[in-house]
Parts: sequence; structure tokens; C-alpha cells
Amino acid sequence: KALLPKLYLNHGILLILNPSDPAISMMSLASANPLLALLVFGAAVFSTTPCSAAPVVTVPLDKQYVPVVRNNKIVSYKTAYFGKVFLGLPAQQNFTVVFDTGSGHLFLPSAQCTTETCMKHSRYNRTASASAVDINHQGHEVASNARVRDQVNIAYGTGEVTGAFVRETICLSDHSGDMATEESKECVQIRVITATELTKEPFNTFEFDGVLGLGLASLAVDPEFSFFGQLSKLNSLPEDRFGYFLSRSDAVASEISFGGHDARRVASELEWVPVHKPELGFWQVKVKSVSVAGEALPLCDDGDCVAIADTGTSLIGAPRQAAQRLHWLLARKVPDNPSEIDCRTFPGPDLIFELEGSDGASVNITVGPEDYSRATAMRVLQSKTNSSQVICRASLLPVDEDEVLGPKAWILGEPVLRKYYTAYDWREQQIGWALAAQPAEDAEAVAVHSIYGAPPAEPPTPTQVVV
Repeated sequence: KALLPKLYLNHGILLILNPSDPAISMMSLASANPLLALLVFGAAVFSTTPCSAAPVVTVPLDKQYVPVVRNNKIVSYKTAYFGKVFLGLPAQQNFTVVFDTGSGHLFLPSAQCTTETCMKHSRYNRTASASAVDINHQGHEVASNARVRDQVNIAYGTGEVTGAFVRETICLSDHSGDMATEESKECVQIRVITATELTKEPFNTFEFDGVLGLGLASLAVDPEFSFFGQLSKLNSLPEDRFGYFLSRSDAVASEISFGGHDARRVASELEWVPVHKPELGFWQVKVKSVSVAGEALPLCDDGDCVAIADTGTSLIGAPRQAAQRLHWLLARKVPDNPSEIDCRTFPGPDLIFELEGSDGASVNITVGPEDYSRATAMRVLQSKTNSSQVICRASLLPVDEDEVLGPKAWILGEPVLRKYYTAYDWREQQIGWALAAQPAEDAEAVAVHSIYGAPPAEPPTPTQVVV
């Protein structure tokens, strides 16, 4: 195969076509992990607040903690949330996927992939499904035994996925034995990327099998790749929206709801913010200002900052040019030099994002130290004086300037989405924000989710830095 040059930065997609196919090759540029922005040559771009309705289905999410190690010490944890989907008929194969608003496609490991990384995950068996159709990049059917297939190469941050295409039935609950899923609002046919190669980093680390993109239609190479786009178009949902809830307690499942938002999980009225430049495919909003303890960051004074609600990112992302100042504003000195402390319980200033709502009104998103802090403190030891100071810091993801999103893009990841329930309105292209209603823990409730790699319950000891 003649490989096209990879033009993505950290997160992108490249189609590798059958050399005999005269179709134009497609490439995309990309943004910071794990956002997926497509600039596709020749690809089509698709572009009143509805009353609330009960969602069609709510999927509980498992949670995984992945330790971040520095100098042989765990300094923090990355987290991932993922739930089950079911593919193929009549016997459905189940997989765990990250429901990612920052990407536009569904990929799963293929049974044809026999690497160590693929073998750690559930793999999609094409031959076990009577509903699967092998297709090329244009969606045309090809022979299942074709020796040469169109392939796609996707970069997810530090990792890559390579695979072929199949049109397949996907459901949000198990419909095994049911070949007539047309009447079910939980099932739809979409194009799927079946991965024949997965890089060790990061897929060796995570428990989930694949990623299901929930970005807007133009984030996908073709609308038929868009799961929610097809679900909304073909299934007459009560509402063309989905809602996302993150639990503060590992004893209570996080959830994603389709066909409406879950009124049980909101503690205030939804405030709606229109999507800015929906043609880019991101759930992106305009940011009027970002402030800490009343001090506005100069970066957004011109009103050209943006923020992306991204369910696939475990941190708040800050433009690199503002990250150092933001770290300084959010850092706190801890008195009495404690031997252990969880910085999420130590007081600190609020970080406020002022979003541009409908008709120019402001919608304020406020996160506190319990949301943005790195749990592990840092002990700074002065070598000359042998004195030390314990400092609590924020956990931020620096976001580099990107050709698509520009130099002033923020990412509203897990810390924000845990405090606020978010509803994503596909038809009206807007995001609803409400304080999340955290349910009480029920010791007798039957668990519907799993937790992987939970950290110790005791407060962490500070990491030591000598200056």
C-alpha cells in the first residue's frame, strides 16, 4: 500500500484506499487528545428548546482508574467511563465503549487482530453476524473474501487504530435472537471500523474495547458513521438528545441516556448554550471569560475563546499560553506541613467559565477545588534552608494551538461534567447545563456497574520536590 502522509497533530484520521480504487483519498487534521476534527476532501458537511421527555434507554457506565507514575510514585489517576453496546444479529456480541463527544466514529477490535493488545479485549467476529455487510470507504458492498480492502488509520493521542469497514446493526441493549430490530428505538445500522491493528499505548492499559463517537455529523467522514445522527434520523426518538451524568461516588453508577435527558439527575433547570460553529463537528461553545477568584484571564478579553464539552477527556484542558498563570492562581499553600492530605478536600478558589448562552445571555459554569485539584499534594523542600512547604495544585491538560480550533480552545472534561449534568441537543445544536443531582448511596442496591483499579481510600502522601 502507498501510504498518504499523515497530517494530523495528535488526533486524526487517514483513509488508506485500495490502490486500484480511483476514489480520492481523504485525510484530516486533528486537535488535542482526544478530540477528532476532520477536514475531509470531498466529504459532505451537515449541518425553541424542546420539552423534556423520558429517555429511551439509559446505559450505566463502568469506571477505570489508570495510575500516572512519576519517579516510581503514583501522582494522579486518569479515568475512563464506558458502557455496553451490542452488535450483530441474531446473536449479539457485546462490547464496552467510551461514549465520546469528541470523536465521530465507532471502532472495535476485529477477530482478525491477534496481537497481544487486541487479545486483551472483546473482538468483533464478522462471520458470526448475519446482519453485517462488508463495505468500502464509500459505503458500497464488497465481497467478504476480498483480498484487498479499503482501510482507515485513526490516531488517538499517543495511539493508533487501523481497520476496515462494515455496515452493522448496533443496539443499546441486548436484542439477541431478534432479527426484526427495525421497530426498536434502541437499534440502528451504522458503518463501523473493525480494527485489525491497535497500538499498545494506550489500548493495552484500558479495559474498554472501543470508542463510540458522539460528535456532530460533520466530525464523521460520512453521516452513516454517526451513531446518534443515524439514531435520530431513523428512529423517531422522543427527543433528539442524549444526557450525560458522572457520579461523585464509585458506589453509584455514572450514566448516559439516549432519546432525552434523565430528569432524576438534574438539580436545577437546564440552561441552554448554542453550539459555536457546528460545522466543525464539536460540541463547542463560546466563552466570554474565564476567571479565578474574581480575576479574569486576559486570554479571553477579546471574546474569542471557545470550550468543548468532551466526555472522552478526564481533565480540564487549558490553552498552553494560559496554563502557567492558571496553575499559579489555583495553587494553595497548606499550613502545618501535613504528612498526608487529599487536596480535593482543601479549600481553594473557584474557577468560573462564563459561556455565551442564547441571545447573548451568560451561563456561568463554576468548578471548585474538589473538582479541579490533583489529589496528591507536592512538598517543596528548600535545600539551603532544609525547610519545606506543602502545596495543593490543579490538574490541567495543556492544549496546544490547533489549525481547526485556534489558539484559545478550552476542554471541559470530567471535572466539569461531574459537577454539571449535560444534555446534548442534536436537532437544535445546543448543550444544556444543570447542576447534577447526586443520588444517595444505597448499600443494598444491586451494582449495575464495575470499578477497575480504584485508588486506596487513605489520603495520599505528598510527592517531594527539592529546589
